[in-house]
Amino acid sequence: MTDPTTSIVIFFGLVIVAVALFWPGTGLLHHLRESRGATRRIRVEDALKHLYHREERGLPSTLEGIGGALGLPPGHIVELTQWMEKNGLAYSQEERFFLTREGRKYALQIIRAHRLWERFLAYETGVDEKSWHIKAERREHELTPEEIDALATRLGNPRYDPHGDPIPTSDGTVPELHVRSLAQIEAGAHVRVVHIEDEPVAVYQQLIALGVHLGMEIYVQSKNKDRIFVESEGRSFVLAPLIASNISVELITEKEVEGHLEWLSSLQVGETAKVTRISPACRGLERRRLMDLGVVPGTEITTDRKSPSGGLTAYRVRGTVIALRDEQARLIGISREKEVAS
Repeated sequence: MTDPTTSIVIFFGLVIVAVALFWPGTGLLHHLRESRGATRRIRVEDALKHLYHREERGLPSTLEGIGGALGLPPGHIVELTQWMEKNGLAYSQEERFFLTREGRKYALQIIRAHRLWERFLAYETGVDEKSWHIKAERREHELTPEEIDALATRLGNPRYDPHGDPIPTSDGTVPELHVRSLAQIEAGAHVRVVHIEDEPVAVYQQLIALGVHLGMEIYVQSKNKDRIFVESEGRSFVLAPLIASNISVELITEKEVEGHLEWLSSLQVGETAKVTRISPACRGLERRRLMDLGVVPGTEITTDRKSPSGGLTAYRVRGTVIALRDEQARLIGISREKEVAS
């Protein structure tokens, strides 16, 4: 015969398990249902973005293409696209998929969240550039429309993200870009980087490693079918056409070329110059630190001494000596003081 105490313990144990499983709003089954719902929502949003980008490039979208982009097997993609069609977000025609008006609106909301969050990471935090896209990929699914609008207001309603991609407005308007690929530019031209494609990731990381950034001014020295030789910010490097095609540029006028800036890294010991600008590549905490040190347009700066081992230089700014790494000095534009004839 079962001991009464044991029966009571078993009974209350079953009650606790039942509560943990079935309690409305907090039970395990509730969280599992929510998790499944969130997973489907994220997949739908990713699929909508994929369709949008394909349509913008004039490319077709198929089941296989959507599955490849989302990393899902055919069965899951069929179920997903059927759900999107049923809910008025997409439609199929001749085995191709297209966004409806509501689907496009939804896709632009997610893209707006993504690009605003990248802008926030670039200008308001010290997060490494290589992590912007990955973090924004997660955050875009968490922000509500109200939070997205609040973020845009906080950032001053920017038109472009840190890669130069246009940020859709709250009403779904997308600013147009009139640019050319660096791979299309002829030798002898001066250009300015206005957009850097962040996919595929491997190519984007190569561009980061080379120091390519928005606003960067580039002179195309020469080119052949395999290589493009360029100069920028006091250094030369080589790009493969495939890599260069991920950089969008605009031509710089002759007047702008004549006023082409030097960079602080070229200033020799004892020389003085005036700061004319800080490169757009210098963002967030690093930019604020330079400004706090007095490195702002119009300020005189003198090279005091260079480290014997290289990599670090001391500069005199407003009576104070500061130390900057060479890569920081390459982000500060200068205009040399002209010698006055005696």
